[in-house]
Amino acid sequence: MSSAAVGGWIAHLVFWAVLAGGAVLGELGVRRVGGFVSLWLLGLIALSYFQSPELFSPYVAVLDIVLVFVVFKGDVYLR
Repeated sequence: MSSAAVGGWIAHLVFWAVLAGGAVLGELGVRRVGGFVSLWLLGLIALSYFQSPELFSPYVAVLDIVLVFVVFKGDVYLR
């Protein structure tokens, strides 16, 4: 398994984990959860339509960044 594939799996796991965590903790309402899932589905369908499935993992990584900003109300600092 290549490092790009591992990064793609990590991006997907983080997306679903932060989405579920934000919903459970009350940081994301139903509309925002639906919006992020809709963006995820839109990217999946659009990138498969344009025959560019290798761009789906970076797309999910960008969604991860936006989701972290929304849920944690800013950047997460690692110390």
